[in-house]
Amino acid sequence: MGKASSAKKVARLAQKGKGRKVRFQGGTLFPALIVGIAVVGAALIVYSRASIPNQNIPPTVEDHWHASYGFYACDEWLPDLQGNKEEQDSAGQLISDGFRRTGIHSHNDGVIHWHPYTSAATGRNAKLGVFLDVYGIKLSDDKLEFPADQGGAVYEEGVTKCTDAEGKSVDGEIVVYAFDAFDTPDKYTTYITNFDDVRLMQDGMAFSVVFAPTGSKAELPPSAASLPELGAVDGGTTGQPTTTVAGDSTVPGESTTTVAGATTVPGATTVPSSSTTTAATTVAPAGPTTTAG
Repeated sequence: MGKASSAKKVARLAQKGKGRKVRFQGGTLFPALIVGIAVVGAALIVYSRASIPNQNIPPTVEDHWHASYGFYACDEWLPDLQGNKEEQDSAGQLISDGFRRTGIHSHNDGVIHWHPYTSAATGRNAKLGVFLDVYGIKLSDDKLEFPADQGGAVYEEGVTKCTDAEGKSVDGEIVVYAFDAFDTPDKYTTYITNFDDVRLMQDGMAFSVVFAPTGSKAELPPSAASLPELGAVDGGTTGQPTTTVAGDSTVPGESTTTVAGATTVPGATTVPSSSTTTAATTVAPAGPTTTAG
């Protein structure tokens, strides 16, 4: 078919369409679909921006932090996690995928060595869950489970029992205490859920992962007392003693109770990165919370 014939067909079709109204199939379905796509697109943009770690938020790949940690079950501290995860295979490749991806590990010393390799462990991604994942530890709202190479112990609410001071069998609950610093036993935040999201806010913090009867006292992990020395073993300045900012106040024995990712209850005040703890501060959704101290 020649070009002239094709042009004539186009002209005839155009002539037939004159004066006719164009209708969308399905009435308002198409416009509604367009609006829906626009809304979803905007939501994805907001989410992606919030998910990208701010490179200016510490810790960065230039930082070398250390934090004390410990696991407490019923009435005793459990052994420190074993293995530094820096082992290589015969080809010189790192064996641990978690360590290769994040650079986070320990040295059999009760200390989290936090000098991240990538954004997987920097800024807002600097969370307790990153460290636990490297060692294969599963920590949910009601269960603490160690892998076989770390003893394989399991502590589960409603299943695992503890013995109280009177020798009675009682239930235990899982709580995480995040201490502002290794030398501040009375300044900590209590977490009762979303443990993987507990943030590493500054160098020299301490974390106690506890399975114990309700109301048990919050205690610093054993390695906290030696954190500066232990951290200095592989470089970095770790665990500088905390100082009080002028105008701030500290009330010994009082703490903050919070749930990671929760919203602030009206009237409450919390400053996660500050060394000041506001008495009786509570950040939690509706439902029971636990305040230690």
